[in-house]
Amino acid sequence: MIYEVVIGVEVHAQLRTRSKMFCGCGTMFGLTANSQTCPICLGLPGTLPVINQAAVEMAVRTGLALNCTIGATNRFARKNYFYPDLPKGYQISQYEAPICEHGEIEISTVEGKKKVRIRRAHLEEDAGKNVHETGTNGSRVDLNRAGTPLLEIVTEPDMRSADEVVAYLKTLRDTLMYLEVCDGNMEEGSFRCEPNLSLRPLGQKEFGTKVELKNINSFKFVKDAIEYEVKRQTKVLSEGGRIQQETRLWNLDRGETAVMRSKEEAHDYRYFPDPDLVPLKLEREWIESFRASVPELPAARMKRFVGEFGLPEYDAGVLTASKGIADYFETCVKLFNQPKTVSNWVMGELTRELNNSGTNVGASPVTPEQLVGLLEMVEKGTISLKVARDMFPELYRSGKSAEQIVREKGLTQVSDEGALDKIIEEVLAKNPTQVAQFKEGKQQVLGFLVGQAMKASGGKANPGKVNELLRKKLGG
Repeated sequence: MIYEVVIGVEVHAQLRTRSKMFCGCGTMFGLTANSQTCPICLGLPGTLPVINQAAVEMAVRTGLALNCTIGATNRFARKNYFYPDLPKGYQISQYEAPICEHGEIEISTVEGKKKVRIRRAHLEEDAGKNVHETGTNGSRVDLNRAGTPLLEIVTEPDMRSADEVVAYLKTLRDTLMYLEVCDGNMEEGSFRCEPNLSLRPLGQKEFGTKVELKNINSFKFVKDAIEYEVKRQTKVLSEGGRIQQETRLWNLDRGETAVMRSKEEAHDYRYFPDPDLVPLKLEREWIESFRASVPELPAARMKRFVGEFGLPEYDAGVLTASKGIADYFETCVKLFNQPKTVSNWVMGELTRELNNSGTNVGASPVTPEQLVGLLEMVEKGTISLKVARDMFPELYRSGKSAEQIVREKGLTQVSDEGALDKIIEEVLAKNPTQVAQFKEGKQQVLGFLVGQAMKASGGKANPGKVNELLRKKLGG
């Protein structure tokens, strides 16, 4: 039997508000346990929630970017379940009337472009966090995260492989980061994904029994978990077994999924409208006022980079994956109109140093103006390309300008024929075999001799001039 994989995804995106969804407590990650709590997010009797307007605005902007219909009237409900990190015994969420519905997002697959439908995106509050400490008999509860605003984004079951899911998640994460509504940090839990996966015989219309996967905090683990679960379900079905509807955790150490609990249905949560929160009515003019604030999104920006700057699709894709990198690139190109050269340096030297230092491009010690200053020195022939690349780490660490480093270290490119002539004579004298080979017609040997001359000059020699002088001396 050949089975088709059917996958939908739920994403919980933590919104970048300064305060929680229904109270004024802060949302900063990593502070002392239970230091960002109050009677409201602790669920104490008699407290009343107040809706965070900034979270509503972020949800509207996201919905517009995802081509959703924005609900002019939406309301909050109570999702009832018991868990130690849920202080009220229920979670305030949206059920029958979500803020965003019926959207779509386009992804790139090996077979071309594909649209994934967005069923709904709704606001809710996060739960706290259970802390399991090694060597102790119990667990502790940190409620700093309880009440943090989440936007839960749910797709239709439109994906058919782990690769499509990863493509969707990357596209969605990039979109949320461009909108500046979520920082996309999977390790800290501000972008959490839960694939829902089932198998059905190829050609069958009815869906199979779905399994939800949790505890996945990287794109690689998403792919690994889905591919493992596809193999597991295929084996169960092929042996005549039945798939149980359940939630399974991804066990990284063992590289397999394991049962967490049976999968709940909506009725298990006994949803009902929250009596403390009246329906949220959004004026149509107010909703539309946010459309102009939706920025040029990654896919559109990538297409423009290819068309306007003549970049390869690969370069454009890498540059536009991060809004900060794309902004940095465009600033450089405005000052130095050689897009491909700028792209090479931003994707190469700059990105390497940012990664090595764990720095965001917004805090890069090398400004676009400083990078352009370096590129202009190469273009004018003041320094060689090799010298520029060798000195970039110092440019990054020191905060000095390229001109200052070149002046202090005497790195100016040598173009004087008299000085180069001496270097070339020494190179020819030391490499008689290669000289003979060149004279016998092996033109490729010239590259070796140029390299030897550049090495002898400490990278300061003008390579074009070296090439020219070598040919004259070799009679080629």
